[in-house]
Amino acid sequence: MSAGLHPLAPHHMPAFISGPHEGDPLYVITTVMLLAGVIGIGVLFFTLHSLPERMGHKKLQFEVVAVLGLLSLFTHIHAFWVAALLLALIDLPDFTTPWKRMASALEKLSGIEPPPETTPHEDGHVQASPPSTTEKKSPVEPPPRPALTTVTASQEA
Repeated sequence: MSAGLHPLAPHHMPAFISGPHEGDPLYVITTVMLLAGVIGIGVLFFTLHSLPERMGHKKLQFEVVAVLGLLSLFTHIHAFWVAALLLALIDLPDFTTPWKRMASALEKLSGIEPPPETTPHEDGHVQASPPSTTEKKSPVEPPPRPALTTVTASQEA
């Protein structure tokens, strides 16, 4: 076997062609770029997929949006993700506060002692406030009406 080049082989090889028993730099660069691209697209996908969950406002709304997001992630049905995004964009009105205020006003008018108020803590648990030591108030009574009297013509003069 001769160590010389074949007469038809080019005398200058491009830089991306490696010799025998050498590393292939083009293969290494392509592999690194492919891995970086797949990881980058995955991060972008999961960031976009968690967008509705980061937009949820209230606790109940956040939980429903999170469930819809998980359903869309596991079932590949994009309608769940669109529904979660629309629900996160809509600010739901607060219906419970007026109802609680009406209930407490009716309790005060009827003389029923209201239940102990609950206060949420930072960890999400709800603890009842300690019972009050004040006396039980009687129901609100209207002031007495003055007696109706008739005025005669002789009393006017």
